[in-house]
Amino acid sequence: MTEAEFVPLNWNPLPEEEMARRAREFRASAARRRSVRHYSTRPVPRSIIEDCILAAGTAPSGAHRQPWRFVAVSDPETKRTIRVAAEAEEREFYEHRAPDDWLEALAPLGTSADKPFLEMASWLIVVFAESYGVDEVGSRVKNYYVQESVGIATGMLIAAAHAAGLATLTHTPSPMRFLGPLLGRPDRERPFLILVVGHPSEEALVPSLARKSLDEIATFV
Repeated sequence: MTEAEFVPLNWNPLPEEEMARRAREFRASAARRRSVRHYSTRPVPRSIIEDCILAAGTAPSGAHRQPWRFVAVSDPETKRTIRVAAEAEEREFYEHRAPDDWLEALAPLGTSADKPFLEMASWLIVVFAESYGVDEVGSRVKNYYVQESVGIATGMLIAAAHAAGLATLTHTPSPMRFLGPLLGRPDRERPFLILVVGHPSEEALVPSLARKSLDEIATFV
């Protein structure tokens, strides 16, 4: 077993007042985050997307395996291909596979099989979960807590994009198997979701929704 190497923690303690201020400001910023389905074609520089992905890559992961792969797509032709394939799966979902209670739950959100945002938004970041790794000699390396790790990283990616002033939307066409071959990913990587990233259109609308209160989502003991 390889001995672990440790380095000093680079940590700057903050006064409680500063901690409280930062927590309030982050909460207020997070409260403004919405899932957006209407995008402009205004471009987003690649450097901003790179920084957001690198922030996501700081997420904790099982045994530090970092079992995520982010494929950032801005090419219009590739986005068009993704839209066509996703809409085909979505039509099957809405017309044949989705149970009535699921469709009823989606109704207030105004969703449908049409996904123009997959073409309009500046970027699609397709998140893949790596079921196992491969070392320098080609041997399989087991990954741990893959779904949990990739879920945390995706949450940090959404937060990073929001902090950069960008709108996002998580999209999970069902099933998503077409994404791997389309984007040239190996079989050990499974699509986790598509994160739509860009500038909202001037006419963008979002559902009028209420979030649960602290008492509804937290218990202190």
